Amino acid sequence: MGGTVKCEIELHVNDRRHHATIRSADTLLRVLREQLGLTGAKAGCENGDCGACTVLVEGVPIKSCLMLAIEAKGCRLTTIEGLGGNAPIQEAFVKNFAFQCGFCTPGFIMVCHALVNSQPNASEDIIEEWLQSNICRCTSYEEIGAAVRSVIAREV
Repeated sequence: MGGTVKCEIELHVNDRRHHATIRSADTLLRVLREQLGLTGAKAGCENGDCGACTVLVEGVPIKSCLMLAIEAKGCRLTTIEGLGGNAPIQEAFVKNFAFQCGFCTPGFIMVCHALVNSQPNASEDIIEEWLQSNICRCTSYEEIGAAVRSVIAREV
């Protein structure tokens, strides 16, 4: 029996090029956390339900626990670290008390960042639909929705 086959890939994450040595079964989440040291995407359920691992792939929120690292080759990736504290949604989360323990917060911020960028005039129904992709067990979604609405209304 042969050993595990690995290959080297280049990933474009947060406007920087990174090299990683991966197996074909390695998820993007594991490579981001374990090889690139980008630990903002959290390993929650690891089956796509909770959204704690959400990152942006070409600006679209993706659950990195469900995406193979090899699939990210050639794509522009953004993690919570890539926002650098400069995204309006981050300030809105603070002003609206939109987090408690913080474990799910990076995933929610990435979803909400993508939402306000792709649908700057999102209706209540659209906001609610987008927020359903992530789970928070500590707080209600009211504060998170308020943060999104404040960015859409340009209050932040």
